[in-house]
Amino acid sequence: MDKQNAQMNAPHPGTNLPAGYPPQYPPAAFQGEINHSFSPRVGDYYSKAGHPGYLGPQAAYPGTQAGYSGPQPGYSVPPPGYSGAGPVGFPVQHQPVYNQPGGPAVVPWMPAPPVPPNCPPGLEYLSQIDQILIHQQIEILEVITSFETNNKYEIKNSLGQRIYFATEDTDCCTRNCLGASRPFTLRILDNMGREVITLERPLRCVSCCCPCCLQEIEIQAPPGVPVGYVVQNWHPCLPKFTVQNERREDVLKITGPCLVCSCCADIDFEIKSLDEENVVGKISKQWTGLVREAFTDADNFGIQFPLDLDVKMKAVMLGACFLIDFMFFESSGNREQRAGVW
Repeated sequence: MDKQNAQMNAPHPGTNLPAGYPPQYPPAAFQGEINHSFSPRVGDYYSKAGHPGYLGPQAAYPGTQAGYSGPQPGYSVPPPGYSGAGPVGFPVQHQPVYNQPGGPAVVPWMPAPPVPPNCPPGLEYLSQIDQILIHQQIEILEVITSFETNNKYEIKNSLGQRIYFATEDTDCCTRNCLGASRPFTLRILDNMGREVITLERPLRCVSCCCPCCLQEIEIQAPPGVPVGYVVQNWHPCLPKFTVQNERREDVLKITGPCLVCSCCADIDFEIKSLDEENVVGKISKQWTGLVREAFTDADNFGIQFPLDLDVKMKAVMLGACFLIDFMFFESSGNREQRAGVW
């Protein structure tokens, strides 16, 4: 009995336990049922391959053990969007979700489609869509102080997925001295932050009484490589434009209404064939509500065009939409007219 007590009180080799503590592994009778243990000192698994009953590494672990029948009773199901704890210090990527409870709505990016032949880089997103939505962001500083800031736009497809993000690049003096008639550079970025389209609007005459030096915009894709132009045509009553390709050849026509103002309704600019006999699409300035129309110049636009239209011409339609926005809807003096308040 004394010899047995001495053995129990002696320190156990290979451990940091003082005398009097039993070893932290089960007796030999149960060692055949346990294959692995956890070492708190090294934080990793080690195997007791020398003990009887060890079967070696398990077969390829597929992620779910055979015979698993789902959560046990009483087990709480993780909320949607939960992706597990993950290693500390490593970012966890979440899939974009709309309207998460307690948080702002997250706008997903459109997945990149296959690149068609002879497509400028970044324009492949336009190859599979026939409708574009453009939402201008509201600038709080501009609303409060009327201090003109650089415009920013979200460009989405009909599913609400973001295709591009557009931002104006104009200096403060030009914005606030020249207003809506200012020349500007608009840079359009894809989901990787690459500039894929550049819009260049030079300083031009804004009077309908002057038939020369009218408005135009140049569309470049990629930046520095022109793919088309939108040129204003003189008309005493109607806003008219011609869409041209990179060789300055006429491709399409755009015609707007005689009165570019409306209350509680959209304003449509029709995209027509060269002979103006057929309507192939439209650029719509969408009604956004009385308060927003009266107190901000942040507008929403929709562009519709044929699905099989060349991607370069679809990019030119984007330029036409921004030119129309600046010519007819950007000026703060037109806010009351746009809201129907005379």
